[in-house]
Amino acid sequence: MTIFESKPPDPVAEARARKIRNLLIATVVVLLVVATVAWWNRYWPEERVVDKFFTAIEQKDYEKAYALWRADPQWRQHVDKYSDYNFGQFQLDWGPTGEFGYITKHDVRGAVAPKSNTTESSGVIVAVRVNDRAKPACLWVEKSNRAISFSPRECAAP
Repeated sequence: MTIFESKPPDPVAEARARKIRNLLIATVVVLLVVATVAWWNRYWPEERVVDKFFTAIEQKDYEKAYALWRADPQWRQHVDKYSDYNFGQFQLDWGPTGEFGYITKHDVRGAVAPKSNTTESSGVIVAVRVNDRAKPACLWVEKSNRAISFSPRECAAP
């Protein structure tokens, strides 16, 4: 069969092939967008719990803030469990006598999981700009239960 003897193009088959190609391209683009959004928001739950924590501090609701700190809304039922960092010490650290004084505003600047050659990190470091200070507050948030603690490492001002 030569070129002059070939069958004429089938418009239905061409339309179907074009539709499949366009659907495939759209699927790949959507998957790339979803993957990018998921990557940029991978620490959103940890950032959100820190935002709630500072909002409670700003509202002077130290009991709610301590519950977020411990990731235990029922902390009052077993106070002795938290004798290592009790509510009184928490109030001193995060109240008006603490490092930041009265906390009136905050801005969660981002989060990062520390790199380790041997193990995967169990939490992330969340940087928060408090009261427009240049040096951020660096808090550690456990991925498993969203408990907050002081960061073992310093974080840079983003």
